[in-house]
Amino acid sequence: MKTGKPAKKRAPARPAKRKKYSMRLYVTGATPRSTRAITNLKKLCDEYLPGQYDLEVIDMYQQPKLARAGKIVAVPTLVKSFPLPLRRFIGDMSNKEVLLTGLEIRATADSQASKDLRKE
Repeated sequence: MKTGKPAKKRAPARPAKRKKYSMRLYVTGATPRSTRAITNLKKLCDEYLPGQYDLEVIDMYQQPKLARAGKIVAVPTLVKSFPLPLRRFIGDMSNKEVLLTGLEIRATADSQASKDLRKE
């Protein structure tokens, strides 16, 4: 016998919320090394973190106070502030393996790939 209560509807499953990376790249003008760092980092982020990162590029010539506040002593320097722990990388961001490991992206990408394989 049915009671007069409507059946409960389940909420649609939400995809797992991914962490959004927050990073600052400190550069010095449009030098070749700074330009390479920007290009390399954007390429890596677009490939491994599409839509999951905020990148602020700070030119130390135009904003020296931000560089001092960030305690930047060499450029280009990338500072990842979120997710924790805070990480710093110095150079032209061309060593993809160091960045993936240091940003803890490799584990995320590998675990997602293994989940995709299990679905098939």
